[in-house]
Amino acid sequence: MRILSAEETAALLPYAALAESIAQVLADHAQGLVTAPERLVVPLPGGATLLLMPAADPFLSVTKLVTVHPQQQPSVRAEVWVMRTATGERLALLDGGVVTARRTAAVSLLAAQTLAPLPAGPLLLMGAGTQGRSHLEAFQEGLGTDKVYVHSRSFEHAEALASYARQRRMLAQAIRDLEPALNEVSLIVCATTSPTPVLLRAPSSAFIAAVGAYRPDMAEVAPEVVRQARLYVDTLEGARSEAGDLLQAGVDWDEVQPLAAALHQPQPASGVVLFKSVGHALWDLAAARLAVKSLGIQ
Repeated sequence: MRILSAEETAALLPYAALAESIAQVLADHAQGLVTAPERLVVPLPGGATLLLMPAADPFLSVTKLVTVHPQQQPSVRAEVWVMRTATGERLALLDGGVVTARRTAAVSLLAAQTLAPLPAGPLLLMGAGTQGRSHLEAFQEGLGTDKVYVHSRSFEHAEALASYARQRRMLAQAIRDLEPALNEVSLIVCATTSPTPVLLRAPSSAFIAAVGAYRPDMAEVAPEVVRQARLYVDTLEGARSEAGDLLQAGVDWDEVQPLAAALHQPQPASGVVLFKSVGHALWDLAAARLAVKSLGIQ
């Protein structure tokens, strides 16, 4: 069995290839070739959460064990076990924090490639933690994003991420005031652990990826923004129980579409598009598939 470090895991999961792997997993799931039950969520004292996330196809089975402690750094700790479905043989142990960061950003990338009315525009990152960094990398690599504004409750953290973006040859600025950026950007990523909305309005044509809120009592996007947007989610079953942004806005779930359906529809030309992601073991399976292929495991 291969036990991979964070750096080794990241090297196996380039964002563009991972987005393609996710699209393939969605296609296989639609054909009944993949099994992925809803994740088991166990509340822990102090607002922490324990998650168990299994998925399997005829070749690979995965289980991710995750703990989320918002007040700690790192806030997410996880491992992904990769097994051979036919025998149960353990093939690899991936760094779960890296898998979670990269596959979440890759899902957002796939959604932006499919749904963003203006995918070549500037990016606003709300949140300067691990997810903010992974989304910055994913959008630069997958969309060619070259300009980014970073907003965080800690200006020091925002400036650190903006500095990292400049090292990647992006035009980047840490900002305290959102309004000027909202008049310019066409891509927005909300990647905070805020329990209350941080995005109170949206540009007239924008793609919003909301990935930070992971419980029904959390919401990063204001209800007014949710109600004006065309709504998509990573999976309907997960969103119905965990997407606080949508639940608190009282959305009509008949108007909410899963990403799998969006992949077969025309790309929106204008308007506000909101993609809400709460996570799913399907994305971990996609990451495991790509990692195993890169390792040359047959």
